[in-house]
Amino acid sequence: MPTFSSPRFLRVVWFSALYDLILTAPFATPWTFELNRLQFSELNQALGGPALPAFGPVQMLFALLMGSIVLVWSVLRLRGPTVQLGRYDGAGRLLFSLWMAWAWSQGGLPVLLLFLLPELAWGVVQLWPVKDR
Repeated sequence: MPTFSSPRFLRVVWFSALYDLILTAPFATPWTFELNRLQFSELNQALGGPALPAFGPVQMLFALLMGSIVLVWSVLRLRGPTVQLGRYDGAGRLLFSLWMAWAWSQGGLPVLLLFLLPELAWGVVQLWPVKDR
């Protein structure tokens, strides 16, 4: 089985963190989240799904908490990527992928595939074998 060199793997961890930072930043404030939700709703409709529902305060809170913690996690990996952090991130991404796949399977959310496929790919890559040098 092919392996990553450690320096190459650390670049993968760093770029996955950058991806998360860019993609998740809009989920960190109520104002940016709502703008983002409206855009995703339009995209979901364009892909054949229904409009996404408006979020109440509790749903918004959970989205903002997720956005905030992913931003902190992203900055941690950007400032000091390690194999260990990559492994944890890979495991987390597989869990995120599992729940996105579950939500997608409930129907009506084709927009989730735009998140699920990259999330799954980052998870697999960060769990790939690494050689020391």
